[in-house]
Amino acid sequence: MKLFKFQKEEENKPYMLLKDDIEKTTSELNAAYTNMQNVTDPDLIDYYIYQTKAVQMRYRYLLSCAKKLEDSYTKNPL
Repeated sequence: MKLFKFQKEEENKPYMLLKDDIEKTTSELNAAYTNMQNVTDPDLIDYYIYQTKAVQMRYRYLLSCAKKLEDSYTKNPL
């Protein structure tokens, strides 16, 4: 039985890594929004706008990867 449990954990590893990345990206996005609201220097405002945009793009990419992974699980159930 231990062998089957190990295989199941290995199959969920990409999902767990993706979930962790999405959680980290969400916290980075919240930090970027907070920093952008608290800065007054025009150069820093530009910096946080670009940082927010970059994190948003990464977040969208990770969500699309999660969608593809979910679709592959529904097509090939365990």
